[in-house]
This record gives sequence, C-alpha cells and structure tokens, in this order.
Amino acid sequence: MVSTAHKQNRNADLREQTFRRLLAWLDQGVDTNGQSYLAIRERLLGYFDRKNCLNADELADETLNRVARRLDEEGGKIETETPAKYCYIVARFVFMEYLRANEKEIAALDSVSRQANVMSNEDRDRKEKMLECLDHCAAKLESSQRDLIFGYYVGEQRVKIKNRHSLAQTLGITVNALSIRACRIRDKLEGCVKECASRE
Repeated sequence: MVSTAHKQNRNADLREQTFRRLLAWLDQGVDTNGQSYLAIRERLLGYFDRKNCLNADELADETLNRVARRLDEEGGKIETETPAKYCYIVARFVFMEYLRANEKEIAALDSVSRQANVMSNEDRDRKEKMLECLDHCAAKLESSQRDLIFGYYVGEQRVKIKNRHSLAQTLGITVNALSIRACRIRDKLEGCVKECASRE
C-alpha cells in the first residue's frame, strides 16, 4: 500500500483528493492498494533512466503530477487505451522539456566558458605586454642601475635581506641608502612601463 510518507515526499504538490483520483484511474476499477501507482512509477523511472536523465526520479514524479492535474481537469476520466500508454505520452513531453532545458544550460555554460577564455586570453596578453615593456624599460637603464634594481629584489624574506646587505657592502653604502636608490630606480622603471603598456 502507498504510505502517507511516500505521498508526502513524492506528491507534495498534489491534494489528497487529486492523488486518490490518480490512484483510482490507474487501478481501472480494481483496488490494488496503490500497487498500480508504484508499478507505473517504476516503469517511468526505467524510461527516464534509459534516456540517461540525471534526475529520473523527479521526472517520473513530474509525469504523474501532470497526469493527475489532467485528471482533475477532465473530471477523473481521460480517453486513452490504457493508463500506462497515456503516462508514456506525457513522459515523452516531460523528456523533451528536459532536453530543451539541458540544451539551454549547456549553451549558458558554453557562453560562460567562452567569456572566461576571452578573459584569460586578455589577462595573458596583458601580462605579456607588461613583461615586454619591463624588458624594454630595463634596457634603457644604465647597467649599474639595472644590476642594482634586479639585485635588490632577488630572493625571499631572509635571503632577500641578506642579499641587500651584501649589495650595500659591495656598493660601499648603507642599507638605507641602497633602499633610497632602489626606490628611485623602481619609480623610474614603473613610470616607463606604464607609459609603454598604455601604447597600442
């Protein structure tokens, strides 16, 4: 027998009277205690499974919900050879709608993917442009300035600090003086790179 929990879970949007009418129509005059309903639902599940639908369970319920609503509209009677045949007709319409919805979703995902690729290409082009400009601007520096600025940013954390002390000793200046020189060269380099990158 179809349990109350099953009716609530699978047919929450159907009123009790509508659901009973559906059961009676599927039984065709023979009270099966809901077995006809369970049998046709199982067959619909198989139908949608064979169609490789991801949510076959929901589609089977939607099919039976539509049949039940049609029964309400027709006063409990639908002209058809068998209830199963009519259910399959409705199932085909549900399946076609499922396909159209999937096509729209796939198209939307493709659109997002294309946009992401365009953005990725733009980002890559921008980075390549910046690197080209950096090479161009670095080449315009005096060799001593170029060696200083690149040496100033070599390494990470402790290694960078150690390298800066070593570079300051090599140049015969304090670390603070080195920092000031590096800052001036960096500002000059950044200005050149920005101007270069702004050109088409």
